[in-house]
Amino acid sequence: MSAATEAPNTIRGAGILVALQGIAGIVFAVLLIVKAPSTPGVNPYGEAAYFTVIAGGVLACGIGLLLGKRWARSPAIVAELLLLGVALYAAGPSSRPEYGFPIGVLCVVALALLLGPKARDWFADLHEERDTSE
Repeated sequence: MSAATEAPNTIRGAGILVALQGIAGIVFAVLLIVKAPSTPGVNPYGEAAYFTVIAGGVLACGIGLLLGKRWARSPAIVAELLLLGVALYAAGPSSRPEYGFPIGVLCVVALALLLGPKARDWFADLHEERDTSE
């Protein structure tokens, strides 16, 4: 395989899921700002900025995966693992399974796509070429 090998469909599918999660985070940040005037005594602007930065990074990883960029796989895996923890907390201690279970299922699907054999082979191709050229 060469370094210019096109990303497999599993990577592109994971890219779609990761990008949608990033978009959802940005929408949440916008909703925080829109809701701000109706909640006196609360300043959600810092929280909205935090979510925008984090969601922007997740969106960048999703776009990177859609474009077949290998650098995006590792941060996307980390983001999915963190979001899986959030989903488990939502389903358990927060008593919000209607949010936790669907998000958890999406995370598991994205992780399966990112860690499957085709994705591993595609990602390892870069490292194999680097090792043989030395």
